[in-house]
Amino acid sequence: MPYYLYKIGPLNILTKQGENADFKAARIEANEMRKSLSPGEKIKIMFAANELAAEELLSTPRELDHTLAGDDY
Repeated sequence: MPYYLYKIGPLNILTKQGENADFKAARIEANEMRKSLSPGEKIKIMFAANELAAEELLSTPRELDHTLAGDDY
């Protein structure tokens, strides 16, 4: 399964920036992209079976872990 690189823009719009079979190469590529981002944009790496699965994982909100809330966080 490849690593997909996505730019997440305003309003959480996903734009595929590339894909790579090797995590180290994907990480290096993502770090280079992050140097030229506008405010409000992010670069994310997603390991998935295909583009559709990667986009679904990126657009699904994560649930809050209640054990990490309050003073203990």
